[in-house]
Formats: sequence, structure tokens, C-alpha cells
Amino acid sequence: MKGRYALRIIALLLTGLFGGAGLHAQYFRKSNYWKTNRNEITVGLGAANFLGELGGRDQIGTSFIWDLEVSQTRPAFSLGWRYYLREKMALRTSLTYGVLAGNDNLTAETFRRNRNLNFRSDVFEFSVVYELHAFKEELGHIYDLRGVKGQKASRVGLYGFIGIGGFYFDPRGKFNNSWVRLKPLRTEGQGLPGGAQEYSNFGFCVPMGFGIRKALTKQWSVGLELQHTTTFTDYIDDVSTVYYDPDAIRVVSGDVGVYMADPSLGVGDNVNELTTSPGQQRGDSSDNDAYLFIKLQVHHKLYKYKSGSKKYRTRIRRQKIIF
Repeated sequence: MKGRYALRIIALLLTGLFGGAGLHAQYFRKSNYWKTNRNEITVGLGAANFLGELGGRDQIGTSFIWDLEVSQTRPAFSLGWRYYLREKMALRTSLTYGVLAGNDNLTAETFRRNRNLNFRSDVFEFSVVYELHAFKEELGHIYDLRGVKGQKASRVGLYGFIGIGGFYFDPRGKFNNSWVRLKPLRTEGQGLPGGAQEYSNFGFCVPMGFGIRKALTKQWSVGLELQHTTTFTDYIDDVSTVYYDPDAIRVVSGDVGVYMADPSLGVGDNVNELTTSPGQQRGDSSDNDAYLFIKLQVHHKLYKYKSGSKKYRTRIRRQKIIF
């Protein structure tokens, strides 16, 4: 008899253990719960800045971030779609618009200041990047357990990204308080005998950077992202090689073309730095242009449910613990 009672007690314990777990299974998230919100829309608003020959610090122009000229910062806007391949890996496609600008009169570097060139250009970039999310932004208890107070989850996410893209640009220079297109003026003899090669208004680029995110709700989060874009062209600012024969430029572009090719000031201590005759250095073709975007972003997760029933949607929302 004692053996029978012992078996009954064991059976009741097993029923309570496994049966109870079955009754309450609806309150637990499965390991692939992240797939219900693997799609996300991102909107960004921020600033753009150019890294190249024109403007920048009191040094020879470079495509690195320390040549940044803050006063030439211009607006930027982006719209993107993110798809999570894994819980912490995603692909993102983005369309970004920004304005890039540079002006030699903002630097005290002798050569560039005497050169006295300026430009601005609208830039439209389409990119596909791979993201690695080292930390994901979260809400609530560290174990996401309903009604339990204590250790909080990290609300801040951190990710890095790199990808490929294409962009469109069209440099313009200021002449008599008007902005004129520079490419048709052939300022470096592009396409003319002995001149530089004609450049395209379209180019390829490699965007890379990092971002942080902070969760507001289960579907909404905000963040800050910094993107450095390396390009394969040196003509975003219409400056790359050497000065061309002004008489030949005048034939195809008139006096406007001659002035935009060489508006130099003729001031400086070194005679070599004042020389702008044909064949003298105008830009640096060995260093391609680059640009920066820094954006405040808003992210919205798009939930995908397996069923349209209200009962199923409620059950998904109530699931709390992640295994």
C-alpha cells in the first residue's frame, strides 16, 4: 500500500510539473520570436559634410574625418528598410539625400586659399549595407518577465555596418551670386585635347559606420548614426588634376568657364604656390573624395502575425520570457 501511495504522489508531481508548464506555455516566447518583427522602417534627419580638396582644416585637403569643416555642414534626409537575417544581423537598403559643400576661403592653408575655388552639390545615394548588432535595445526586466521588479534590461543598442552603393552628384560653383553647373564648363579640360577625362555624375561608393538605438516602446525606437562614405571619384567638387589652357577653355565655355577654372587670388609668400599656369597642380587625383552623414533616426518595427485572429495576437503580445 505504501508503494502505491508513493507512485500516486510521484504521478501528481509529474502532472503538476509538465501539465502546468503546458498550461502556461502561452506566456513564454520561443527562440524565434524575433521573426515576428524582422521588418523595420527607418527615417533619418541630420547633416552632411564633404571631405575632399576644397575647404577643410589648415592643411592639404584629405578624405579623412579630421579635415572636417563644420561651417560647411548641410542638411541630409534618409528613408530605409531593414530586414533581420538573424536576431543580431540585418540587411538595410537606404535612399539618402544630402548637400555637400566646400570653399577654399575657409582655410588658412596657403595653396588652397590662393586657389579660391568653391562648390556645392546635391547628392542622392542608394545603398545596401550589412549590419551587425552587438547589443539590441530592450525594454523591461532583464529576463522580460511580467510583473517582476529588479534588474533592468539594457535600453541602448549598438551596431556597426558596411555595404555598397551608388550615388548621383552635380557640382556647381558660385559666379556673380548665382550657382552654375561646373561639369559643362570643362574646368580641367575634360574631354579636350590633352585634358582630363570626362567624369560621370554617377559613382559607386562604400558606406560604413556605426549607430546607437534607444527603445521607446516595443515597436518604436530612436537612434543616432554616423556614416563615412568612401567614393571612387575625385570630382564631387569638380577638382582633381591640373590647370588647363584658359584660351582653350574660353573657346568652349566662354569667360565664365575661364573664371571658374581659375579664380585664384594671387596672394601668398611662396611664388610656386601662386602659379596657376597650365600643367600646375589644381587638385590631387591620388585621393578620392568622401563625405559624412550624421543622422537622428526613428525606427518602427512591422509585426508579422501567423494568424489574423485577435486571440493569437493577444497571446503573442503576452509572451514574456525569452529562451
